[in-house]
Amino acid sequence: MMLIVVVVVSSALLIGAAWGIWGNMSERLEGFLIAVAGGALVLSLVSELVEPAIAQSSLHVATGGVAAGAVVFALVDYLIDEKWGPDSGGGLLAAITLDGIPENLALGVALIGTGPAGVAALAGSIFLSNLPEAAGGAKEMASSDSGSRDARSKWRIMAIWGATAAILSLAAIAGNLLLAGVGEGWLAFIRCFAAGAVVASLSTEVFPTAFRKDHHLAGIATALGLVLAFILGQIGGG
Repeated sequence: MMLIVVVVVSSALLIGAAWGIWGNMSERLEGFLIAVAGGALVLSLVSELVEPAIAQSSLHVATGGVAAGAVVFALVDYLIDEKWGPDSGGGLLAAITLDGIPENLALGVALIGTGPAGVAALAGSIFLSNLPEAAGGAKEMASSDSGSRDARSKWRIMAIWGATAAILSLAAIAGNLLLAGVGEGWLAFIRCFAAGAVVASLSTEVFPTAFRKDHHLAGIATALGLVLAFILGQIGGG
């Protein structure tokens, strides 16, 4: 069942990339969907990552994990902007991978000792996040590629997103298999490290992008995403 959850979550990258490359998506729709994804992650990272971590360990461990995750994300994000270039294919791929690895690692950790229904909110929120991120990212890569009108170029971009989906799937599987015997204190720290990285990503990339592309409805879309995450949590028994 773990593999089913991982495949469903990672498939959002492939679906989103295909939509961004070959489909039609307005800038406002892209911003709306990104805001929905951000709102879903806000609730999920608190209810599925931070709160369980505090219950398992202590407030100090949770605080340290969140701070460490945010600092690491900020440092790597700085390197992406200053060294690789935020608009380059490599920089974009690195940014999305950096965002996705802690999310999927946390998904794998959350699956330890429970069934897929127990992490429905987190898995659903990551799916909602990956879909518009992949669509927008692939669209930007295709538009900035001088040969984007060539079919081979589009398939090359699709292959990059396929490799990213594979990497993130491995992160979730590794989180589930390699951390199964780790103590609750370390698991709590890892959960909060992932939460801190996602928070930093939301504040520096997700919400600014959503507001820039659809500033009139970004707030409503964020609230909608939060409600969807709450519903998923209720379905999953959270």
